[in-house]
Amino acid sequence: MRAVVCREFGTAKDLQISEIGTPDPQPGEVLMDNHVAALNFPDTLAIAGKYQIRAEPPFVPGGEAAGTVVAVGDGVTDYKPGDRVISVGSTGAFAEQQCVPAAQLTLMPDNMDFATGAGFLVTYGTSLYALRQCGHLQAAETLVVLGAAGGVGLAAVDLGKAAGAKVIAAASSEDKLDVAMAAGADLRINYSAASLRDEIKELTDGIGADVIYDPVGGEYSEAAFRAMAWNGRFLVVGFAAGDIPAMPLNLPLLKNCSIKGVFYGAWAQREPALARENVAELFRLYATGKLHPLISQRFELADFKEAFAMLTERRAIGKLVLTIAH
Repeated sequence: MRAVVCREFGTAKDLQISEIGTPDPQPGEVLMDNHVAALNFPDTLAIAGKYQIRAEPPFVPGGEAAGTVVAVGDGVTDYKPGDRVISVGSTGAFAEQQCVPAAQLTLMPDNMDFATGAGFLVTYGTSLYALRQCGHLQAAETLVVLGAAGGVGLAAVDLGKAAGAKVIAAASSEDKLDVAMAAGADLRINYSAASLRDEIKELTDGIGADVIYDPVGGEYSEAAFRAMAWNGRFLVVGFAAGDIPAMPLNLPLLKNCSIKGVFYGAWAQREPALARENVAELFRLYATGKLHPLISQRFELADFKEAFAMLTERRAIGKLVLTIAH
């Protein structure tokens, strides 16, 4: 079968498509056909050897895919051949087939297509966990979303509106902000053209933001934090800008604010029952039309380097997916 293979740590330019053997499901595993795989920022860290969960080369990158069950290993009772499933893990998705632990799978709703399913659970799962369990976002509170046109950013905008919050989208260009506004954001900030701190203050009548969702990092984190409201919650989601900020700890003291890390994958493993409740809530919101996932571009598996370039150069809007022909 065809697969993208990482044979040594580096960038997407170092990856190649190779023919590898089809795996057999071991006890507790499921063999699935990957119909669509989604790209996520952690994939760029994984192939560089910098992700929290480190896979040693050679490995097939890609942590998120949707497809159908082909076969099940001993002891698997929750899935059967033909089931439409979503897989969320750390590797294996950028291939025609993969073997995954059954615990890594979720049955995909009948009203969801493979492209949407492939790009749904990581971004929306991360954002719901961030806003609900970490940020305790309440209706009528003000939520500021940095990187608001990216995968997790748009999901946070979508979920913030579904929760009844006032959502301020912040991004680096007007085109990206147009997308965030179309997704339901109430107000916008172009932090390439204006002071992020001053704009948040102005748009909140000097009160500041109750919750800040930050998947960007770099220079924008401290600027946003300086515009937090009393008892605000700052959510550390990722560092797409590349630099990990060093936050002055007098700021949370003066504002009585909290800084909360968001590591969705580890939380889901430690709290599987709560994670399943969150997934069920996401599927319910999707079924009722309250969520609007955006798949902005689809690439063939052979064009994976172009897709990675869009992601690493921060040109991606919404989700990028790879369609995998069999």
